[in-house]
Amino acid sequence: MFVRQVSMAEGQRLQRITRTAKDSVKLRRAVVVLMSAQGQLAPDIAHLLKVTYASWLNWIEAEFAAVRYFALNGTDHRTHPEQDAAIGDYIRWRNQHARPKSGFAINSKIRHPDYPFKAA
Repeated sequence: MFVRQVSMAEGQRLQRITRTAKDSVKLRRAVVVLMSAQGQLAPDIAHLLKVTYASWLNWIEAEFAAVRYFALNGTDHRTHPEQDAAIGDYIRWRNQHARPKSGFAINSKIRHPDYPFKAA
C-alpha cells in the first residue's frame, strides 16, 4: 500500500520535518509518508524505524566515559567498597548538576537543510 503522489512542496516540507521535528511521533509519520510516496515497501519502512539498542547507547555512552574519567582514572582503590564509594560520589554529584539533554548533534551535517534525504 502506498500513499498518494506527493508534490515537490509537500516532499520538501516532509524533509524539513524529518530534520527539525522535536516530536518523535511527528518525525516517524513524516518518514513513513515520505518513504511510501517514494515507493518503498512497508517492510523496508518498518525496518528503518525499528529502535535498536545502539540508538540508546549513543545517549548514555558519554555518561560511562565521564564516570571512568572522573571516578576511576589515575586511582588505585584498595577495595571494591572504596571504588564503589568513588563511583557513587561522582554519580550523586552528576545528578545534582544534571540538565535535560537537548540539541543532540546540533552541528551534524544531517541537520543542515541542504542535506539530501536518502531512503533505504
